[in-house]
Amino acid sequence: MNMLERLGSTSQPGGWRRERGEAALADVHGTVAVPKRPGLWRVLAFIGPGYLVATGYMDPGNWATSLAGGSRFGYALLTVALLSNMIAILLQALCSRLGVASGRDLAQACRDSFPRPVALVLWLLAEAAICATDLAEVIGTAIGLNLLFGIPLELGVVITALDVFLILWLQKLGFRWVEALIITLLGVIALCFGIQIALADPDWGQVIRGFAPTTQIVSDPDMLYLALGILGATVMPHNLYLHSAIVQTRRHDPSESGIREAIRYATLDSTVALMFALTINASILILAAASFHHGGVGEVADLGKAHELLNPLLGSALAPSLFAIALICCGLNSTVTATIAGQAVMEGFINLKIAPWLRRLITRGIAIVPAAAVTVAYGESGAGALLILSQVVLSLQLPFAVVPLVMFTADRRKMGVHVAPRWQTVLAALAAALIIALNMKLVYDFVTGA
Repeated sequence: MNMLERLGSTSQPGGWRRERGEAALADVHGTVAVPKRPGLWRVLAFIGPGYLVATGYMDPGNWATSLAGGSRFGYALLTVALLSNMIAILLQALCSRLGVASGRDLAQACRDSFPRPVALVLWLLAEAAICATDLAEVIGTAIGLNLLFGIPLELGVVITALDVFLILWLQKLGFRWVEALIITLLGVIALCFGIQIALADPDWGQVIRGFAPTTQIVSDPDMLYLALGILGATVMPHNLYLHSAIVQTRRHDPSESGIREAIRYATLDSTVALMFALTINASILILAAASFHHGGVGEVADLGKAHELLNPLLGSALAPSLFAIALICCGLNSTVTATIAGQAVMEGFINLKIAPWLRRLITRGIAIVPAAAVTVAYGESGAGALLILSQVVLSLQLPFAVVPLVMFTADRRKMGVHVAPRWQTVLAALAAALIIALNMKLVYDFVTGA
């Protein structure tokens, strides 16, 4: 039996340039016990990480594109939201497989596979993506505080820095408490949109038809552009690093069969959670279509304008308040996950450990400075432009996270018997190529002003 055959016949992956170092997110690694006896509690033990990942698929950037798409083209772009979600499910499944089977998160896998200079470049790009993500959450939360409580944007940007204390407190209680907060806030978001959609009373026949593909998306340049925006803003680079790290919080059976089971349940967790995220994103688009498109308002991409118009259109003062509450919950959720992703990236790429509160303040400080400066100088319109810029930065970084993920999970030398099935690798490669192409077009259009 040759070396490749021996690697393929064992559950212990090899083929890495460096030996595996300290576990990902060592302070919470393996802290959630998985019951040994089969049953419901064993399945429930794996539920949680997928919902942290799902928060990245409903950030303020997604809100802006969904609002614009629904208000301008009605329900037609629901099919794009569905396609984006299917791609997300596929890539996040690979993250689960990498984390569980190799014992490495994506950052550690890059460090252990590529030469040091390459790993350092990838680290810098990942840090830029996390700062851009945090910038979007700062702006989104500040806009939500302004809409709900009338707090000036400048002050709202500063207030968002206080979330560091909430995160540190929850992490001390245990990782399950972090997951509980995320799931609770997601429930509040779902409730808010459920009530708003009930008030909007959409045409459900048109909603269902909106999920069917149409050639108009390709033939209409304006619709195509918004479709590209929805696709381009869907997969966040930090989510790939995050998911491959937090699936390792589960302390499961380390045998080959135990690893297979852990991969299966982790994939199920993320799939269900991302279908929930699709429900939220579709709700935003449906609300915009029912309220603005069919209400004759036209395109609405500004969060503040959407909030302002909901009251007269739906005839209830409750609707705009629910919109702002959902936006704040979304911002809080995303800042929690961005913090954990930042920790995984820094520790995974350069094995540098700093106090969580210091890491949080550094990341949030980098996001707050430009956000505060722009909101002071240009107000809400400037904040909106900065939000768009943050999405462009994410688009630039995305290929440097997606391509290594597909490479690693397709490599039998690295993954052993848990290598991704061929069909999954082919679909992921095609999805990655599509995302990269669409993001490159978005960046090109942004630079050229097309």
